[in-house]
Amino acid sequence: MGSDINSNDFLNQNGRLEIEKTWDGNILKEREKTQVFFCVSNKGLQVEVNAPFHNDQAPAAPIGELDGLWEYEVVELFLLGAAGQYLEIEIGPHGHYLILLLAGIRQVKKRLQPSHVEIRIKGTRWQATLILPVDQLPLPLSHANAYAIHGHGSSRRYQAAFPVPGERPDFHQPQFFGSLAKC
Repeated sequence: MGSDINSNDFLNQNGRLEIEKTWDGNILKEREKTQVFFCVSNKGLQVEVNAPFHNDQAPAAPIGELDGLWEYEVVELFLLGAAGQYLEIEIGPHGHYLILLLAGIRQVKKRLQPSHVEIRIKGTRWQATLILPVDQLPLPLSHANAYAIHGHGSSRRYQAAFPVPGERPDFHQPQFFGSLAKC
């Protein structure tokens, strides 16, 4: 036995994040709020998004992985894991996603591919489900934050589950992620 850690020991982690504030802490109106759910099981990490649809212009790129998705309407989930590694999972309402494993602040270790992505727009809201294989996760997960971004120019809105400090939005601040015990 020894000190070996089995990833199965961490397979029942889950959380719910309510994006109900601006990035710097102001309360959002009810219709602006976004919910992000996640669950780790032997099937992998399942992420579900329920967000307002702002009908921002869709990226002029094929559906699928898109670098720079953060420049469009998007919901992002950050999950802090072992040895300071963290996941950045971005999902947009038009079928685009970007999943990065980082090994330090903004230090991309590798891009990851989901095993399943489903995104649908329903009137004034959109929903998404994304599954990432469990062998790609930096287990155990300890902290999380989620963000929603939409709009253009001076009307661009940055929203957060756990607000972050600074003069402008900077979501790569794991020290301000919420403990999974609070999710």
